[in-house]
Amino acid sequence: MSEETPEHSQTRIIAVANQKGGVGKTTTVINLGANLATSEKRTLVIDLDPQCNASSGLGFEPTEEPTLLEVLLEEADQPTILSFETIPGLDVITGSPDLVGAEKLLPQAGSDPLQAVNRMIQKLPNQENPYEYIFLDCPPSLGMLTLNAFSAATHLMIPVQAEYFALEGLTSIMESLQVAQARMNEDLNLYGILITMMDLRTNLSRQVEAEIRNHYGNKVFRTTIPRNVRLSEAPSHALPVTLYDFWSSGAKAYMELTKEILRNGS
Repeated sequence: MSEETPEHSQTRIIAVANQKGGVGKTTTVINLGANLATSEKRTLVIDLDPQCNASSGLGFEPTEEPTLLEVLLEEADQPTILSFETIPGLDVITGSPDLVGAEKLLPQAGSDPLQAVNRMIQKLPNQENPYEYIFLDCPPSLGMLTLNAFSAATHLMIPVQAEYFALEGLTSIMESLQVAQARMNEDLNLYGILITMMDLRTNLSRQVEAEIRNHYGNKVFRTTIPRNVRLSEAPSHALPVTLYDFWSSGAKAYMELTKEILRNGS
């Protein structure tokens, strides 16, 4: 990771990205972040999406001052870090609707526009007790904010829906990963491909999973995330699914994914 400091050398900064919307990026950030914090891993969620769904899904309104865009533009020194009260160790930097202006405003700023998120992370407080995981919830595009996430991250996680066009989208973002490694961040690693919205009742889901695993092998997480009503409902109650319905298939899947990550030491 460029501009890395010793204090953050053990921090896994995970960009969760796919240029396609509706594949479970934010759902994964919320639930994986919550589960890791529950597992006593100090975790920070940074909401880089102007839609601010990760923020609202954890019960935070994007009304904090300074806004995240102001921090990225270095008009303010520090972002406001909020704590999710029910889960100690889970913190959030909320998004803001004005992030839609990042595409135009960041290149006009004096510093390297692709390092704005990285600069913010390096200046985070609590250096004596750094975060073990930082999740960057990216917009559904490969624009300025997602490229910033690629520049700052140590790892890229790619959620992909078990549907017909999944492989096509995967090819595109894997190419973007290679470009980011070559031009911006040689230390960016693929954390894994996460198959979401699996419906085991359909042949299509099973065929898509088989194709992805055949093509990408051990780059694909063993755990898959099912289609689950409780997963869809939980954000409207501002809760991770494990707090909304612990016994749901969605909660069980994200708990299994958390175990897989911790078991692999990643």
